[in-house]
Parts: sequence; C-alpha cells; structure tokens
Amino acid sequence: MKMFNIDGPIYKFMSALTNMFLLNLCWIVGTVIGLGTTIGVSTVAAFDVGLKMAENKEGYVVKQFIKAYKKNFKPAFPLGIMAVVAAYTVYLDFELFNKIKDATILLPMWGFLTGAVFFCCFVYAFPLCARYQNSLKNTLQNSFRIAMRYIGRTVLLLIVLVILNVTFIWNYTLIFIGLIIGPASYILTVSMFAMPVFRRIEKQNTEDGVETYDNPDDNSEI
Repeated sequence: MKMFNIDGPIYKFMSALTNMFLLNLCWIVGTVIGLGTTIGVSTVAAFDVGLKMAENKEGYVVKQFIKAYKKNFKPAFPLGIMAVVAAYTVYLDFELFNKIKDATILLPMWGFLTGAVFFCCFVYAFPLCARYQNSLKNTLQNSFRIAMRYIGRTVLLLIVLVILNVTFIWNYTLIFIGLIIGPASYILTVSMFAMPVFRRIEKQNTEDGVETYDNPDDNSEI
C-alpha cells in the first residue's frame, strides 16, 4: 500500500518520531554529562538539529548533535547558565510571595514582568546561537528585538509552549511520553516558529546589501 511506502505518511511520521526520540535522548545525555551545567550547550546543539528538522533537512540526528555540541560549546555554556539563573530568579520571586505572610501583590506582578522580559531575551537566543555567530550580549539583544518585532508570533509561541507543558503533565501516561520526547517537542516547536523569522531577516539583509550565509553548518553573523 502507498501509505506504507518510504514516501508514505506512516513512514514519514515514524521517521519524525524516531528523530525526536533521538534528539531528546541526545539532549538529556548532553545535559547530564556536565551534571546540568551543560544544559545550554545541549540545548543549542539540539536547536542546531531542530532548525534543520523544521525545514525537513535533518540527516543523522546523533552525528549532527555531537558536531554542534562541540562547535557551540564556548558560546552556549554561559548562555545556558544565564538562562537557568534567570528562571530561578523568577521562581524565587513567586516562592517569596507564597512564603512571606502578608506579602504585597507587587511580588507576583514583578515576577510576571521579569518572566516576560527573560522569556523574550532567551526564547530566540538558543536558536540564534545555533544558527549565527555573535557575542552573548548581541544574541540576547537580537532575541529580545525579534520577540518585540514579531510580538504576535511570540505570544502565540508562548501559548503553544504552555499547552505542550500542560499536556505533558496531564496524567502519568503523558508524563512518560513527555520524558521520551518532551524537550525535543519544545525545541522543535520553537524552531518551527523561529525559522521563518530567520529566513525573513536573512532575505531582508540580503536585499539591503548585508552579507548573510545560508549554510546552517557554517554559523552566520546577524
């Protein structure tokens, strides 16, 4: 039957599911190797693969991940540490509100505000780091600028990520599925939202006479 052929929908679905499982496994191993400190390196390497998957250009997932892991170690390591510190800062703000008696409503308001700013700074930072060569400061600034420029897409992305998170904690079966493909699902979702934006910016830069490179294996400047 045609649906079972190599170009059929079932084969493509199973192939995509296998790649997501492998990417998820690579991300976990890459994070655990550094006892959690390499979460940024692992995430950027996963985005290197995820951006290719978003354009149906993925090859050997494990090989690509290892190559990207080595290549992006230096810029991705501090990015990951900063993201963890930022997330923990927001978490502490809400914890203080829950623990402190008669705490003012300003605490959760400040938590939501800083959380929104941190989200804009980091949501595109990891795919940007995976695709372009830039300083840490510029990567964070570019992520924030993209989030503000495409605010509608960014809000929609946040909603999708929240829905994914709620889905993966809904029951024990979905928790198990989340352990298998959860991080890869988040990474692929952000990649699918980010890739059209990157292409649009690259096209605009080319039209404006700014040199960009269309080779994901050779980090471009933005």
